[in-house]
Amino acid sequence: MVVFTQSVGVEPDGHGVPRYLEWAGRRYVVAAEPVRWYERRKWWVEERRAERGRGAGLIDHEIWRLQVRLARARNAPLVTLDIAHHRDSGRWRLIRVHDRTTAPLQHSA
Repeated sequence: MVVFTQSVGVEPDGHGVPRYLEWAGRRYVVAAEPVRWYERRKWWVEERRAERGRGAGLIDHEIWRLQVRLARARNAPLVTLDIAHHRDSGRWRLIRVHDRTTAPLQHSA
């Protein structure tokens, strides 16, 4: 797994769920149901204070795990990525690239 931060373009559906990703000049399609969670960030390092009632985006990062493949190559191998969504700015960042896999993500309800 490689951990870093890089700006990426994300095209979400009408509910905010990522469906397409632009990364390194290539277009990827999300090939399995994405998984979303929130991670606590060290907001006190970047902000002076946390305003009352403002948590999402300031205190927590919205993280999505995606399995993507090149949009032009239906037989391309799946790549598992974690991306963060900054709700205030609308920006998306690629934060982790996992080892390549051939099986869709499995998650429990």
